[in-house]
Amino acid sequence: MLWPLCIWVSLFLISITTWVYKWRNPKCRGKLPPGSMGLPLLGETIHFFKPNTTSDIPQFIKERVKKYGPIFKTSLVGRPVIVSTDSDLSYFVFQQEGRCFQSWYPDTFTEIFGKQNVGSLHGFMYKYLKHMVLSLFGHESLKKMLPEIEKSACKKLELWSNQDSVELKDSTASLIFDLTAKKLISHDPEKSSENLRENFVAFIRGLISFPLDIPGTAYHKCLKGRERAMKMLRNMLQERRDKPRENPSDFFDYVIEELKKEGTILTEEIALDLMFVLLFASFETTSLALTLAIKFLSQDPSVLKRLTEEHEAILRNREDAHSGLTWKEYKSMTYTFQFINETVRLANIVPAIFRKALRDIQYKNYTIPAGWAVMVCPPAVHLNPDKYQDPLVFNPSRWEGSESTNASKNFLAFGGGMRFCVGTDFTKVQMAVFLHSLVTKYRWEEISGGNIIRTPGLQFPNGYHVRLKKKEIQRNLGEN
Repeated sequence: MLWPLCIWVSLFLISITTWVYKWRNPKCRGKLPPGSMGLPLLGETIHFFKPNTTSDIPQFIKERVKKYGPIFKTSLVGRPVIVSTDSDLSYFVFQQEGRCFQSWYPDTFTEIFGKQNVGSLHGFMYKYLKHMVLSLFGHESLKKMLPEIEKSACKKLELWSNQDSVELKDSTASLIFDLTAKKLISHDPEKSSENLRENFVAFIRGLISFPLDIPGTAYHKCLKGRERAMKMLRNMLQERRDKPRENPSDFFDYVIEELKKEGTILTEEIALDLMFVLLFASFETTSLALTLAIKFLSQDPSVLKRLTEEHEAILRNREDAHSGLTWKEYKSMTYTFQFINETVRLANIVPAIFRKALRDIQYKNYTIPAGWAVMVCPPAVHLNPDKYQDPLVFNPSRWEGSESTNASKNFLAFGGGMRFCVGTDFTKVQMAVFLHSLVTKYRWEEISGGNIIRTPGLQFPNGYHVRLKKKEIQRNLGEN
């Protein structure tokens, strides 16, 4: 009786051992980069999501670079991944979009952003959507939008100055979300019966969390937040279709016109996923960058002084001191742009950018197998002491004379290649205009919070609370 049982147990153990061996030693027609595939199915996912309380390169990356070098293999959320901290390989991956690589994100991201989200679309469809987005965020549109952006910033700052304490992350998110939602869908939070932004807050808390869809987990709440937000967007789209407006004025109107065209390649699902991604990307990333920017200013009086001098000079040089910002004035903010570059370099708001190999790729002595994901790691590039002297030091002046204002091998804050973020200029305008209004009209003091955590995305677990006070009217704008 025991003999057959022993045979079955032995066969089971052999099967398990073979499976584990194959998992840890994946097939490759060439030489894979060094690394560990971790536990079967789970891989090294738990280590990847381990919280980091510094602005340094994530410990997950740092430990493996030290052990294996700048290019290594691993497994995350059930997928084999080649991790690149090598700026040359990262640049190559971005430049070979559509030929050797294509945009790819884990299934969990697809569940969150939608199966038809812009990050998962390729070729002509992606270019078509990119053109649509540029109709909203292109230079000409931003020039027209500039007065409204300044008005919104001034209004919010005035409101905050009458409060004992302001939590900057949530408050700046509210400012940017309201402005973006108005431009996208004419959403007015004061008139709406539903709080659209609240659904995105629930969504964000679980965006970069362990992908466990069980009630009570952050990921489950994230999916529910998306579900509620999509329902609201779908209802808005239907209402707009039922009652078309005579004078189209927002992005929803533009989308509806596209949907009406004969032979259009745009579908309702793609349009709604696009709207969802734009609402998220436009306010969450920018509000994080702005909050960190104010934290940096609070910690470095010399940087605050120089930034303030640049913006007060703009006011002094105006014929009418009470007129609003012009596009020419915005483009003259040389130090402000250096400050923004340095902020997003250290913020590393996007901790990882994913692509998928379309065929076997030979790079140096390694093979990247077809179907494998490649994870580009911007923090490893931005905090590399060989690329940036004293990389953890906040120093906007390091950008003086630099042409790296958008994307380069060593600056990946807004992505790279053909998928360079189309909202980059919108982000810079919002940050620059907000900073202009802040440093010329207000002082502030830190109250509490401000500590950061990365899981691996940037978060302020205790918020960042400050008290805002109006500056006294200066006869000489050069005085501080």
